Amino acid sequence: MNRFLFPALLAATALLLTACPQTSPPPVNPSECPVGPLEVQGEEPLRLQGFGQFAGEYVPGELLVLPKAGFSVQAWQAEGVEPLEALPRGLLRVKVPPGQEKARAQALLRAGAQYVQPNYIYRPLRVPNDPYYLWQKAYLNGLVGLEAAWAHSTGRGCPPLIAILDTGILPHEDVRASLYLPQAVKLDVADDDTDPTDRTDSPGHGLMVASVLGADTNNNLGMAGVTWGGYILPVKIFKDGATETSTADITKGVNLARTLGARVINLSIGARNVSDPVLENAISQARASGAVVVAAAGNDGDYGVYFPASLPSVIAVGAVDNAKERASFSTYGPELDLVAPGVDVVGAGSGGGYPQGSGTSFASPVVAGVVALYMSKYASGWQVWPTPDQVRQCLTGTAEDLGTQGRDHEYGFGLVRADRVMTDTTYCFP
Repeated sequence: MNRFLFPALLAATALLLTACPQTSPPPVNPSECPVGPLEVQGEEPLRLQGFGQFAGEYVPGELLVLPKAGFSVQAWQAEGVEPLEALPRGLLRVKVPPGQEKARAQALLRAGAQYVQPNYIYRPLRVPNDPYYLWQKAYLNGLVGLEAAWAHSTGRGCPPLIAILDTGILPHEDVRASLYLPQAVKLDVADDDTDPTDRTDSPGHGLMVASVLGADTNNNLGMAGVTWGGYILPVKIFKDGATETSTADITKGVNLARTLGARVINLSIGARNVSDPVLENAISQARASGAVVVAAAGNDGDYGVYFPASLPSVIAVGAVDNAKERASFSTYGPELDLVAPGVDVVGAGSGGGYPQGSGTSFASPVVAGVVALYMSKYASGWQVWPTPDQVRQCLTGTAEDLGTQGRDHEYGFGLVRADRVMTDTTYCFP
């Protein structure tokens, strides 16, 4: 049996926050800057023509219309349009039947409008107040677009149960509140007991994976998770003192996650040159029950995605750096689906701190977290969980294409983009 645990915690080093030096505020009117009253410009007429784009999210039953000279309100009312408000520069906000915005816009153009568009919805971008987010922002927002995604969902509306099958969990103040620990359930499937505490030879891998996915967020403490915490099930699949696990114990973990109702299963483990029908069958059963399985592609930097990420039923995740280049260690191949940040990723450490680690082990929970955000928003809006096929279509269809155009062996469909996932109406939402 090949080793399953990726050697992903590379020279973990705790990050230190330093206070900014205090300086005097600048003068109100420095001599080198022009001051005085603004020169008010007259309003120029809008020169918009035609039809706006009916995409994204907009106010149901409303349009913004620029009429031509001599328009007739009565003619518009015959089209089922009711004026609501006059806006600057000749625009009108009007009411139309919800669900008929595009059709009524086309009718308004025929009836004398110069330009029509939806009344788009904008939201403040949510920025968590966790101190270490200053370091995480470069990849969580700069690459994955999570601030825009969090404006739609932080995963707490209808939180899916997320199972992390790994080395177990350790006490950490920034993860404790996110854990789901059902009573009298044997979460340590390897040792057949109820205590999922990580007692492997080098503990901390499972904790770091869990924190990347769902550290308690916006709590003025430590780091931010992709989801803002809440419903993480730690399943220990490594025996006490072990450095590797087996088909039998992983299969028990997958079956436990399925029977407890997990909607997302993260597997930051893998083995090279393996064909394992027993584990494949367990994963297929979980997927048939509605669970989305996400797994790390491997860390040897060679061709050939590790098992079980190589299964068609699993979302296989490779790693990129902050320049969107494939990490040198990230295994690749035709089975790869997506890439996510996996270099110098901040996580919760076994000593209570916040080390950095690199590996596809930490790219995988980024994608699993985006899956959870999407499932939460979908369930909140449609009162049903999206199927694993819907989730795969959404994430791959909205990925940012990297490398060779189209799906390729180094990046799969591309970089996971949470901001697109949460707003797309072609691949993600009806």
